[in-house]
Amino acid sequence: MRGQFCGMIARHIPRLLAPAVVAASGVSASVLGSAIPSASADPCPDAQVVFARGTDDPPGVGPTGQAFVDSLRPRVGAKSLDVYPVNYPATYDWTTAGEDGIRDAGAHVVSMAHDCPNTKMVLGGYSQGAAVMGFVTSAAVPAGIDPATVPKPMDPEVANHVSSVVLFALPSDKAMNFFGEPPVVIGPLYQAKTIKVCAPEDPICSNGMNFDAHKTYSTNGAIIDEGAAFAASRLGGGPGAPAGAGPGAPTTGAGSPSPGRGFGA
Repeated sequence: MRGQFCGMIARHIPRLLAPAVVAASGVSASVLGSAIPSASADPCPDAQVVFARGTDDPPGVGPTGQAFVDSLRPRVGAKSLDVYPVNYPATYDWTTAGEDGIRDAGAHVVSMAHDCPNTKMVLGGYSQGAAVMGFVTSAAVPAGIDPATVPKPMDPEVANHVSSVVLFALPSDKAMNFFGEPPVVIGPLYQAKTIKVCAPEDPICSNGMNFDAHKTYSTNGAIIDEGAAFAASRLGGGPGAPAGAGPGAPTTGAGSPSPGRGFGA
């Protein structure tokens, strides 16, 4: 039985999780951010979604990101909503891809905070992209990484320009550890405005062993709507998150707390 279980892990996990995990070596917790002076650029949207797609998704925000934007847009009412797709490879070379994603996303967030100080940003990501965006919020370089070799975390003031962080299928701590990588630690200034949405039985973000569940986010209306409702509530428009979907808590599509953050248990 143990052999069969290990065989299943060997067949499925490298394909699904390896690219979703940002490698410890050479990957920063975030991106250099300087103090944000008062400035403005015209035109600037009321809100902007900064989304990192999952592994092998086509360039742009990917299917999950697009479904999220489509669900969020009508919830924000008259507010103008812009979208920035994180520019990174999202390939199976997750060491390089993750670092590229963190650098691009962090640099963009810092730039928007400077140029459009009144724009409220919604940071989001799916799977590998969720790990990327989680690291972007981190307040410190992961343990074991030489801070002198990686970009520094964003300036704390940047957090004032981020209304919410919506992470779909964020790899669990146990999953990250499976590959010898540091866990994704959401920075203290972002924790209260973060929701982690996990599909039931998805082994990447829960105790489940249904690998197909990891592929269904873009077509799972309840999952997408949960993230969009939370983001809309933080923007001051539309209904709030479903009951039980507290800020920063891993949740399922039904809005209830996830059964766990384990992996293969």
